[in-house]
Amino acid sequence: MVEYKYDTQCLIDGHDLDEDAIDAYIKAHFEGDSLLAVGDDTLIKIHFHTNKPWEILEYCASLGEIFDIVVEDMDRQARGLKG
Repeated sequence: MVEYKYDTQCLIDGHDLDEDAIDAYIKAHFEGDSLLAVGDDTLIKIHFHTNKPWEILEYCASLGEIFDIVVEDMDRQARGLKG
């Protein structure tokens, strides 16, 4: 069984986005691992393993428009099922 069940990914389309500030905020406020927050001041890609993907998506939506949202259940995938 995996510690953090959901692989959560999205793109944030916004203005004056700061990948370092977003990375620091997620690490300080959400439980999870394998965080990637990369991009520029108008588009950021988020990748994060967590048990509460809705919290990450809500935070990301507060920064701009989110799209290309993917939430995969890694526990199911580890058991050979569709995630």
